[in-house]
Amino acid sequence: MDPTRFDPNGPADADAGIFGLPFSEAESALVLIPVPWDATTSYRPGTARGPAAVLAASPQLDLYDLELEDPWAPGIHLQPIAAELIEWNAAARAAALPVIEGSSRDVALVDALSERMVAKVHAESARLLAAGKTPAVLGGDHSTPLGNIVALGERHPEFGILHLDAHHDLRHAYQGFKHSHASIMHNVLERVPTMSRLVQVGIRDFCQEEHDLARSMPERITVHYDRWLAEARAAGRPWREQMKTIVGALPELVYLSFDIDGLDPKLCPNTGTPVPGGLQFDDAAQLVREVVISGRRIIGFDLVEVAPGAADEWDANVAMRLLYRMAAWTLASQGRLRQRAR
Repeated sequence: MDPTRFDPNGPADADAGIFGLPFSEAESALVLIPVPWDATTSYRPGTARGPAAVLAASPQLDLYDLELEDPWAPGIHLQPIAAELIEWNAAARAAALPVIEGSSRDVALVDALSERMVAKVHAESARLLAAGKTPAVLGGDHSTPLGNIVALGERHPEFGILHLDAHHDLRHAYQGFKHSHASIMHNVLERVPTMSRLVQVGIRDFCQEEHDLARSMPERITVHYDRWLAEARAAGRPWREQMKTIVGALPELVYLSFDIDGLDPKLCPNTGTPVPGGLQFDDAAQLVREVVISGRRIIGFDLVEVAPGAADEWDANVAMRLLYRMAAWTLASQGRLRQRAR
């Protein structure tokens, strides 16, 4: 499709890409890496179908933005899903199930296949960075973006992570799996020394081990528990003030890691581990915006744990709109979009 003939006000063409956009990878400033993975999902699987579900729902989006006008213009592209990732995930999931169910402790194959996935994402992210692109991961469970974060850590001497989630994800090798979805931030802390500050928002379901680890590293981890955010609202503290406090702890360069279960579960009822509470859609979108209007730059992001429902595409509908906002503000932070005065 010829981007110069693209009509953003018209319906999406059948051969269009994510959000109905016409851009190839070469024509795009931001490239999404789909990672269909749910090998170690401990409650209920389905996130492996997330990337395809988000793509299928995305042409329904109207592209115009009240504040950024045409976020699509610098080019957003979703890569095709790699067949080997589907094969590795199926094999890893089959090997993981006996461990999850308690009939086996053999995690070697799962760890090996998961490490292969991490290495593939890392290589792809590094290639895109070398080409001047911004890489982002569309999962899959929360283990999927580690390779992307490692690649960005190799490129930047210091950056922070804004992590929106219901869970700390600070467990060490949960259920024995080195790359558990519940261990992503533990792995980041160990493998990415240039990640100087992890700011977690919406956390409301965690174990004592994770709580103790977070408290033991105040120089590197800041947590805004969901209960504390709710108490502040009840005491009359506006969300705008809370956002400024959250973002204020981050360095100049920021990576966004967004587990969709950080939202109120009415917005993502089929995600793998839904938890009552959480952020509303606009709260989350405003927080991403706050990162940018504070003068910080977003260097990459992930959106993970999207699992489509059997009856409808509600989870994917919410996810693709969140994905578009994240992409838009990432591009704006890099000076590729002009913010319109209200």
